[in-house]
Amino acid sequence: MSRAFVFPGQGAQVIGMGKALADAYPAAASVFAEVDEALGEKLSALIWEGEIAELTLTANAQPALMATSIAAMRALEAEGFAITDAAFLAGHSLGEYSALCAAGSLSLADTAKLLRLRGRSMQEAVPVGMGAMAALLGLDFETAAAVAEEAAQGQVCQAANDNDPSQVVISGHKEAVERATVIAKEKGAKRAVLLPVSAPFHCALMQPAADAMAEALAGTAIKAPAVPVVANVRAAAVSDPEEIRRLLVEQVTGSVRWRESVAWMAGQGVKEFWEIGAGKALSGMIRRIAKEASCRAIGTPEDIAALKA
Repeated sequence: MSRAFVFPGQGAQVIGMGKALADAYPAAASVFAEVDEALGEKLSALIWEGEIAELTLTANAQPALMATSIAAMRALEAEGFAITDAAFLAGHSLGEYSALCAAGSLSLADTAKLLRLRGRSMQEAVPVGMGAMAALLGLDFETAAAVAEEAAQGQVCQAANDNDPSQVVISGHKEAVERATVIAKEKGAKRAVLLPVSAPFHCALMQPAADAMAEALAGTAIKAPAVPVVANVRAAAVSDPEEIRRLLVEQVTGSVRWRESVAWMAGQGVKEFWEIGAGKALSGMIRRIAKEASCRAIGTPEDIAALKA
């Protein structure tokens, strides 16, 4: 059965994530230790016993979620599963970095440093309170994109995340996003809700962060991944290191084409998706996109035991 491993993005973070894996598997514990060393701080202490408000800060959440995903992957490998058991890897936004790290395209230390910079530069790109994101529920992507365009009125308002057939997230200037929530309801959206995020991700306002990532990625070694990784902005698999580098920069301001990415993998024969790391948000989206596919979330020793059984 053709399988894909998928890696979660921001919003999946919880205090204590990955702790049971680190306690049960030395290979998982060493991931957190290596990330702590790469960042020069005890991020693991924040993840396991810190305050959720601090963990949710973009500069912390991004490397923390990646570390938890890679720890889960190392635990799977310790039990005899391999990255090459998957036909494709994919990740939602920052999860694309987790996928590239899992595939051996980026080193763990480099991935941690890149995500710390990515989180920080995304946070700093727009003054607090100037940007916003909102989820439009019950509209297809074309309608949601048209709503964003209508609401822009000279400001930035874009479709940022095409999550599944009934959920599109828009991003941009706060006033424009608020206008879009009103227009969306007029166009038949079931709900249009502002999201509790610290910055307007995946829109043109993130250009300063894209510039920072371009500079950082230019000096980072990228290898061909052991398994093709489906790029967010391409919604198709890539393996060429230079193309991966370019698309990671594009991804900062570009749309996360998750619905199309999952549909593309299903079209390539993928019948089974394993969500590696914290939470089950991607599994919910995948079930709404590829209705025939099965999903399994793997983030605890119990999940791995159930898999072996």
